[in-house]
Amino acid sequence: MKTLSTVALISTLVTSAFAHSSVDTTTPENGATVAEVPSEISFNFADDIRLTKVNMIHQGAHTVALDLGGQTSFGRAFALPLQGMGEGTYRIEWRGLGADGHAMQGEFTFTVD
Repeated sequence: MKTLSTVALISTLVTSAFAHSSVDTTTPENGATVAEVPSEISFNFADDIRLTKVNMIHQGAHTVALDLGGQTSFGRAFALPLQGMGEGTYRIEWRGLGADGHAMQGEFTFTVD
């Protein structure tokens, strides 16, 4: 019985330690096909994060660092201007720091058709 309690406690602690903020929503939505290149992209996170870098990759070839502007504090919602490169697939890669100081990263894609 003691072993089961210990395993449950360790499992809870490990799960809490790795519970970092995830992206709740993006605009455009991940995997979406849109008619025009959006003038901006947005992220909404479950918890506070500070974005440190966001790159846009068009068709897997052209990489552009997006301007974070004055968005250097912790928050849950971010909107960044997007420099369109026409039709094709766009991949947005982001990096940031969670409120607990841990590095985080993720990506989403959308297609302009």
